[in-house]
Amino acid sequence: MIPVSLLVCVMGGWCAIYLADTLFRSSIMHRVSYESWLTSRGLMVSPFHVRWQTTMFNRLFAYCARINPRALYLWFNSGLVFGIAAMVGSVVLLIKTLQQTYAQMTTNNPRIGGQQVLQVVVPGVNLPTSQLAYFFIALLLSGVIHELGHAVAALREQVRVNGFGMFVFVLYPGAFVDLFTTHLNLVSPTQQLRIFCAGVWHNFVLCVAALAFLFLLPVLLFPAYTTGAGALVTEVVQGSAADGPRGLSVGDIVTGLESCPVRGVEDWSNCLSHLSHVQQTGYCVPLSSLQPSWAHGRPYKRLDGTTDCCSNNSLTDLCFSYVKLQSRNSREREFACMPVRKMVAGTRVCRTDSDCATHSTAASVCVTPSLENQTRLIRVTHPPNTHMLFVGFPPHLQHAVSLTNFVPRFGFLHLDLPIFLETFLKYVVSLSGALAVVNSVPCFALDGQWMLSALLEATLVSVVTDRQKRELIGFFLLLSGSALLAANVALGLWMVTAR
Repeated sequence: MIPVSLLVCVMGGWCAIYLADTLFRSSIMHRVSYESWLTSRGLMVSPFHVRWQTTMFNRLFAYCARINPRALYLWFNSGLVFGIAAMVGSVVLLIKTLQQTYAQMTTNNPRIGGQQVLQVVVPGVNLPTSQLAYFFIALLLSGVIHELGHAVAALREQVRVNGFGMFVFVLYPGAFVDLFTTHLNLVSPTQQLRIFCAGVWHNFVLCVAALAFLFLLPVLLFPAYTTGAGALVTEVVQGSAADGPRGLSVGDIVTGLESCPVRGVEDWSNCLSHLSHVQQTGYCVPLSSLQPSWAHGRPYKRLDGTTDCCSNNSLTDLCFSYVKLQSRNSREREFACMPVRKMVAGTRVCRTDSDCATHSTAASVCVTPSLENQTRLIRVTHPPNTHMLFVGFPPHLQHAVSLTNFVPRFGFLHLDLPIFLETFLKYVVSLSGALAVVNSVPCFALDGQWMLSALLEATLVSVVTDRQKRELIGFFLLLSGSALLAANVALGLWMVTAR
């Protein structure tokens, strides 16, 4: 469900704007001056919609349209080819997404949802409120670059640009360019196609550029940040398993989980996934150290069938199992409640007693924590501090801390700067790519409508000579594309908000 607080803030803000606009327009004293003020600044206010338009960027667009005409010709022709391919590809992608959404609805399989390329985004539901700033800034940037493509392509084809503007509709920001319709109707269908395809082409280029920056981020930040030395802790959830005096702290560098080396965030996730799917690691302990704690009690079975032997709820003791030297042939296991940190600190990991015999001259035995199913004891290495000992489900540890690959070389550098850049670039890749796909769909009120119309005029004139028949073909294609997009949005919203 959509968070009530977010809904109240949005509705309250728009009600305040609409109320103020209504009061000024109904005031005899302020109506004329208020409307003049709006007109002079290119502002327009309507329910849940604020728009601003200006001509101040027209010279910039004209300058860009004059840069290297030959290169621009090749550039926008490439955009034309991409636009046509994207129009076909977007339809295929929407059909596949619709099939996946339907399969997820009928089978209730969450893995299918994770395979979807396109997903409906609802702030506060599947978009954390803490990342709204990234989302809206990336969306606005993608919209501005999209409209920049239209404006420069139009001026290059001798179509006048009346102005550039930005708007906010409910919660979503966007941009637009106002083209002179008479000029646009006078140019050839191929020229129109270059203009209409320029927006999605620029979104695709922005997506690729952001993706390149994302991959090159370690190189670009190399003078200030290093990578590959471990995963840097940037946040610890209060009250979580990683919190506490012997837990993790902001600024710690995690270099290992048990015997699994951690060189970055990906290793951290892979190690936790690996540890959750393999048997609990054992530890080589000298026989002389097998002295039960004062909390030692008689072994008893838990509800899940595992064995416990500690008679108290001490946070320092844990039940361990091992094979007695006298009963190696019968494989009879003994249980002892012992101080966990003393047992595992500085010891080698093992699976059997033979693993300990190869690395130790003293008589040693492989002791294994006797834990509940799916529960693991994990040693987290974060030098120069002593190991953090975690007992619980490995996914809980993953959600208890936030990590980054980038370790600052100097103390004055902000720990979160690489995270800001990385997160923002990911949003630019996702949103700019999504705009390229969605705007290519042959759908009413989207770029795809005009792209399809120009494409039909450029290709079907010799085959379908009657203009009304071409328009009828285009209408049914647009109707199909609109229905396909509407079905995806409707089912996507239902999947996100109602389940």
